[in-house]
Amino acid sequence: MVRNRLQLAATAFTGTINPAGFHAGPSREEALARLEWLLAERERCGLVVAESGLGKSHLAAVAARRLGGLGAETAVLSLRGLPEGEWIHLLLGRLSLDAASRAEPLSPWLKLENRLRENTLMERPTVLVFDDVDYGPSDALEGMARLVAAGEPRFASTIVIATATPGGLARVPDAVRHRAAVRIDLPSWSESDVADYLAFALRQADAITDAFSEAAIGTIARFSAGVPRLTCRLARLATVAAAGEGLDQVDAATVERAWRELVPAGVADAGDRTPQWHAEAAPHPTVKAVRRLWG
Repeated sequence: MVRNRLQLAATAFTGTINPAGFHAGPSREEALARLEWLLAERERCGLVVAESGLGKSHLAAVAARRLGGLGAETAVLSLRGLPEGEWIHLLLGRLSLDAASRAEPLSPWLKLENRLRENTLMERPTVLVFDDVDYGPSDALEGMARLVAAGEPRFASTIVIATATPGGLARVPDAVRHRAAVRIDLPSWSESDVADYLAFALRQADAITDAFSEAAIGTIARFSAGVPRLTCRLARLATVAAAGEGLDQVDAATVERAWRELVPAGVADAGDRTPQWHAEAAPHPTVKAVRRLWG
């Protein structure tokens, strides 16, 4: 019975981008409030900056959902890995064009302009969220810059939100960086944030809320360095391990054993040195392990 309860708890940590399962916390709630301010004030652009794994994509999905609830037409598009010429077709596919509009013999850009004009005439803002901008193709970056910098009335109600890593800011178009009304830098979680997330995720799965001891929570926070993606992954592995061993609660020792499964032996045996998260630093051995696990 105990084992089954912990196995249920393990399902709380799937790592999927699901707005309904988003744990805001103080820093993420503040970020969402700033993005809502962009809509309220009809600003043209906002920028979200964070290292890989800190939740940019999850925040983008939740922001689109919230801004859609406030009356905007929203679309989220990840630019990571897109080939040249594909972004605008994918973006149009995420907008609510009717069949006749999609079938019009117009260029994709003109179709986008027509949709933006239509929304402006209907006094409905359009929010376009571009995720992973620093990994996007050059034509997508040029299109973003045009949307942000254009002064034509059809763009008056269009808001562009871009996400990028600190190391990739140089690839973000100047128009976006210079015109952004807000720049939001997402921090890593504190230990209390990690504790709140674990409790939230367990409640969402209707699992036991005391699945982790206090020492286990502190160990997860220390090893994950407050990175949400790694926190989720480590919590799941530790819960599965505890269930397999027939424990009634995840303890610190189980978390440490799970951590050793995530990293090379040299890092895992580095004494009490807290592993640091440098998502873009390729030589760091911990990063290689995490990238293998998360794709």
